[in-house]
Amino acid sequence: MNNAPWPDAHELIGAVAPKLADLSMEVLFADIWERPGLSPRDRSLVTVAALIAMARVEQLPFHLGRAVQNGVTRAEIGEIVTHLAFYAGWPAAMSAATRAQALFEEAAP
Repeated sequence: MNNAPWPDAHELIGAVAPKLADLSMEVLFADIWERPGLSPRDRSLVTVAALIAMARVEQLPFHLGRAVQNGVTRAEIGEIVTHLAFYAGWPAAMSAATRAQALFEEAAP
């Protein structure tokens, strides 16, 4: 059972890409995300911005949720999306906004 704040990559992709799953768990999550040079909140800000800029919307729901867990507010996410509309492109920002809205609606009481 995975009690970590991230999904078990072996369950998600292990059957297709076992080495990628290993690297995700051992290097990305257990090392890179845990390094002391940036706070988890800052890492979330950078990750969300990068995913928006690269239009990687499939990865956004997890990382938006993690950003909120790491202390990024919904208002700050809205500001990130708006700011990136001018640097990453309008379609990327609109796609990110719809993913964020869906996530926030799911989490609403």
